[in-house]
Order: sequence, then structure tokens, then C-alpha cells
Amino acid sequence: MNTQTSNSQVSSTSAKLAGKTAFVTGGGRGIGAAIVRRLADDGAAVAFTYRGSADQAKALADEIKAAGGRALALQADAADPAAVVRALAQTTDAFGPLDILVNNAGVLALGSIETLTLEEFDRTLDLNVRAVFIAAQAALPRMNDGGRIINIGSVNADRMPFPGGAAYAMSKSALQGLVRGMARDLGPRRITVNNVQPGPTNTDMNPETGEFAQMLHGLMALQRHAQPEEIAGMVAYLAGPDAGFVTGANLTIDGGFAA
Repeated sequence: MNTQTSNSQVSSTSAKLAGKTAFVTGGGRGIGAAIVRRLADDGAAVAFTYRGSADQAKALADEIKAAGGRALALQADAADPAAVVRALAQTTDAFGPLDILVNNAGVLALGSIETLTLEEFDRTLDLNVRAVFIAAQAALPRMNDGGRIINIGSVNADRMPFPGGAAYAMSKSALQGLVRGMARDLGPRRITVNNVQPGPTNTDMNPETGEFAQMLHGLMALQRHAQPEEIAGMVAYLAGPDAGFVTGANLTIDGGFAA
């Protein structure tokens, strides 16, 4: 990262992720975009994938570059192993070895077990579970020892209080087992592996003014949606130097949804 910064950015010499390279799947909008911005603000060079939001992804990369950061927007389906390998190669060619992998890409398919299609079920598993394995396996040969793998899970892994979310909850519960096993596998390389489990968060997928908002708020101790930047803050903690001894954890940030 060069020394040109916006007033809102810390300088490159004091940024806690200065000199680090990050790769974020599904970083073009929503929580993913907030994570990309935060990691860049903290000094990392950030590459991120997007699938259909090309204009938003380009605007985000341009915004970071204009503020003095380093960013690379790459079109890739997170469920396509070849596309992920290509994107990772482009990332390390541009920025050097990887330090941080954030598996953010995911899908929310709601429907009763009686009506959810097999295609929707398979896509849920492909993006929410299989893609995490694909990205981690592809990233590890390019990742420095002491790196960080951070998955975006969901509080629904622990609590699904309304009908229609069985497949989604199952997919996020699967990440809990995967993260514990990966933490054991990668401990010898000092690579930490953790899940961040958001509750209701204000995105296009689940807006704070949406039809389900009032029902969701009634289940929470803090009766509001999270903002994507709040989720990004927990990701930044796990990516930073203060979280070096945190691994195999499922960290919930849900306003008391599961309390």
C-alpha cells in the first residue's frame, strides 16, 4: 500500500494489516464489501471475487485505490474450483503470498422441506459449504504460515426459530464442524481458522426495513439489524495481530438473537 491515504484511513506505516494480502470471496456487495473496505482500511492489499455485481465490484475497487489502497476485483463463481484457483493465482501474482482468506460468498434459499427443490438444496451446499473447502484447499499452497482463514457463517447454525430455513441452517452448522477440524489440521502452520456468525444484518438480502424485520427484532436483545461494518469489525479482529491465539472458534455477533 502506498503512502497516499484519505482522511478516514490510518497511514500505511501504522495500519495493523500493512504488508498483508487478503482474498475475500463474494466481496462485491453487502457484508463482503464491508469486509473488503475494512481490510483495505487496515492496510491489507485486498483481492475479492464477485459473480454478478460487476459495476458494484469495479466501483469498490476504484474507491479503495482512490483512497491510496490496493484492490483487485475478480469475476469468479466461488463454487467453481477452476475459477477460484485462477482468481487466487491472479491475487498472488499481483500482491504476493496470501495472509488472509475470508470465505464470505453464500446463498440463502428458504423453503419448507416439503417444497425446497433439490437444485436449491444442492446450490446451498455448493456455496455455503463446498466452496469454503475449495477456497481453503486452493489458498493453502499460496498462504504464508501464520495466516488466517475466516468463514462467514450464521447464527442460524445455533438457532433457527422460524420455518423454512432447514437447509440454510444445516449448511451453516456444517461450517462449525469444518472449522474445528481445519483448525486442528493447520495448527502446525500457525494458521488460525474461525467462523464469524452474524445475526440479522442490513443487506439487500435481508434489509432492516424488510417484511421479516419486525419479527426478527422481536427475537433479539438488541432490537435492530447489524450494519455490515459491524460484522467487518469482527473479521478485522480475527485477521489482526490481537487474535493470534483464537482458532477453531464460532464467534457470534447477533444482537442477542441466540441469547
